[in-house]
Amino acid sequence: MKLIRTADAVGHVLCHDITQIIVGETKAPVFRKGHVVTEEDIPILLSVGKENLYIWEKQEGFLHENDAALVLAGLCGNDGMSWSPVREGKVDISAEHDGLFKVDVDRLFEVNMVDEIMIATRKTNTVVRKGDKLAGTRIIPLVIDEKKLEEARKLAGDAPLLSIMPFKKKKAGIVTTGSEVYHGRIKDTFGPVIRRKLSEFDVEVLGQKIVDDNQEMIREAIVSFIEEGADMVFCTGGMSVDPDDVTPSAIRSTGAEVVTYGSPVLPGAMFLLSYYNGNIPVVGLPGCVMYERRSIFDLILPRIMTDDKMDKRDIARLGHGGLCLHCEVCTFPNCGFGSSG
Repeated sequence: MKLIRTADAVGHVLCHDITQIIVGETKAPVFRKGHVVTEEDIPILLSVGKENLYIWEKQEGFLHENDAALVLAGLCGNDGMSWSPVREGKVDISAEHDGLFKVDVDRLFEVNMVDEIMIATRKTNTVVRKGDKLAGTRIIPLVIDEKKLEEARKLAGDAPLLSIMPFKKKKAGIVTTGSEVYHGRIKDTFGPVIRRKLSEFDVEVLGQKIVDDNQEMIREAIVSFIEEGADMVFCTGGMSVDPDDVTPSAIRSTGAEVVTYGSPVLPGAMFLLSYYNGNIPVVGLPGCVMYERRSIFDLILPRIMTDDKMDKRDIARLGHGGLCLHCEVCTFPNCGFGSSG
């Protein structure tokens, strides 16, 4: 820091906030730390009693907070994202289009372990809409040693820390099992729920086939939808371990590779995920999806809609944050449910 006359401060950077106090009216900063003094600022600074100012002296090998915040924003990436103008050493990053927000959590952790810098983000695998804020960057002091930023660059690597996977337009088939529905003893209430959730995305529902608790009928219904051009098939009913619940075995009989039967999510433990021909999701949805406001389906569907293919480890990671608390007022996804996904 260097103390200079206020009249000579044009073009220099303030090292601290300048506060204006008017008794009974206001007590607030008129200029923030990091502000670059202009000619128009001089009368205001003098009016608050600042005839001298502490300003930042540029030093070789050190960066001002504004420049450093831009460096950190660059580590995050900008494909499908926009940056706010740097202000008071901070840059906000927002979504330019709808999609699934992805964070390389491990690399972000390593970057945030570097002293005096920070990048805060939304949780990974969050649905975002155009204009949503994704992240914010800044350094802690007014100036920072460039060596720390170089360390952050090395830890971040060449790939951006953040990305947005755009949602795809898809076709879906719904296979509803259960003798009680098939024979008309009760009205199907599962199909409307699935259609409503799919309507949040660009999905054409090819139709709904209601079949008996019969492995061959279920298999034929799944395969027929795929032959009609379905990009994904959702099977409802028959997902428990009861002897007459044959949906899991029917899915297997199509030749689809089962990633998991069971998930560490409540509601949603009896969930099945498989892929037909390696890339068409065939999903078994447990009964809870029909009556719970949010469930495993809400965590998985956005990833299916971006072709974000999941393996067993992806499903296992959902256990941390996989407990829905059934809040009286549901705020999902702005809550802990699915927070580790």
